[in-house]
Amino acid sequence: MAVVPVLVYFSDMKLAFYSTQRYDKEYFTRLNPGYEINFLETTLREKTVKLITDETAVCAFVNDDLSAPVIIALAAKGVKLIAMRCAGYNNVDLSAASQAGIAVVRVPAYSPYAVAEHAVAMIMTLNRKTHKAYNRVREGNFSLDRLTGFDLHGKTVGVIGMGKIGRVFSKIMSGFGCKVLVHDLYPDQSWEQRGWQITELDELFHLSDIISLHCPLTEKTRHLVNQKTIHQMKRGVMIINTGRGALIDTGAVIHSLKTGRIGYLGIDVYEQEENLFFRDLSENVIQDDQILRLMSFPNVLITAHQAFFTDEALSEIARVTYANMDSFEKGAELKNIVRLPG
Repeated sequence: MAVVPVLVYFSDMKLAFYSTQRYDKEYFTRLNPGYEINFLETTLREKTVKLITDETAVCAFVNDDLSAPVIIALAAKGVKLIAMRCAGYNNVDLSAASQAGIAVVRVPAYSPYAVAEHAVAMIMTLNRKTHKAYNRVREGNFSLDRLTGFDLHGKTVGVIGMGKIGRVFSKIMSGFGCKVLVHDLYPDQSWEQRGWQITELDELFHLSDIISLHCPLTEKTRHLVNQKTIHQMKRGVMIINTGRGALIDTGAVIHSLKTGRIGYLGIDVYEQEENLFFRDLSENVIQDDQILRLMSFPNVLITAHQAFFTDEALSEIARVTYANMDSFEKGAELKNIVRLPG
């Protein structure tokens, strides 16, 4: 494991750290340059703002609530900075934050390799059914029945969203010998030189054997995969989502899995994940009927927001979060600030 040098200093800024997991505390403590941190296991909600005492910064994650009422409550507590320890910020009301005078920063890129490689792992697992083979062999069942996969070589892979993760994923799939179709709101012609074909969404849906989602969640991309777009896809298509849960209309996907229109589904994110992910619910009765239905399909693979979870990514998340806080405290330029569009 690489040793990351840490500049140690002492700060007057105090940090309320919400939705703390064991690994959060480990990495943020190990790489802490001198901040006083109040680690809170609870998620950030309007009723949990009261746990803030004299902290002027809040560190939040993907399932924390940063709607207008929460932001107003944070401002009343004297909070001046929201430091998102993730790339996404669709759970933040940026207008309310701006009006309250609270700056919002994020970690735009921690390890594109981590997420892209996890997407590939999901493809390989669904295709070659290694998770089923592992369980069979442990039970003494060495049969190959119903474990048939397909060659990735020569297949057409559609990539929606060509940020850093999408580009890394495209490069990996090219290495498998796949034909790669890409779609992005801001296409770069240099992608064609890498052998990736820039396409419109309709064409990508129509031609792809595998579709992988790497775009941000916006009003335009919400439920990008829906009943209408699914019917534009090849019958038996594989859909992989390591982006945001609400890119997929879960009800439409369940229906299409039942009819066989979708052949495989791999999701690391889920539209209602804030009530499930990052918790041990093994002794609970899960109330979410849609996730239970998805779990019942033999051709569905679900991981619980695990794609980012590598040592390199966790280290970078802590490093960049601290750098964001340092810049804010010193009044320097906030390189990773999130602003209202326009």
